[in-house]
Amino acid sequence: MIRAFYKKRGQKGFTLIELMIVIAIIGILAAIAIPQFTQYRKRAYDASAKADIKSAYTAAQAFFNDNPSGSLAAATITDATTTGELPSNGLKVSKGVTVTVGGGTMSTFTLSSTHSQGTKTYALTAGGTLTE
Repeated sequence: MIRAFYKKRGQKGFTLIELMIVIAIIGILAAIAIPQFTQYRKRAYDASAKADIKSAYTAAQAFFNDNPSGSLAAATITDATTTGELPSNGLKVSKGVTVTVGGGTMSTFTLSSTHSQGTKTYALTAGGTLTE
């Protein structure tokens, strides 16, 4: 009976049915994994935008700590932006993230953030209220 499991002399390789089964299993795994991977990436992009808006809020607080009667100018900040009130207070945004400063004083400024490949836009008010 054990001999039935061994291949006859001279036969090498896999049978067609064995190859088809392996290809079918790989196809099923890919059909499950690829959409999940895409969702994980979008969530990571959104988390990056959320983290960057919190960093922008911290930079705005640092700006107003140094300039209590000052006001922020409206601006759009990307990973290439190096000038302006917030970048000069330590703000560096992630690649693909755009932070928009609505301008205003210590109690009226607004921020928004989005990633170019993400699905959410975040908004943050001067009071620290974060919304999606």
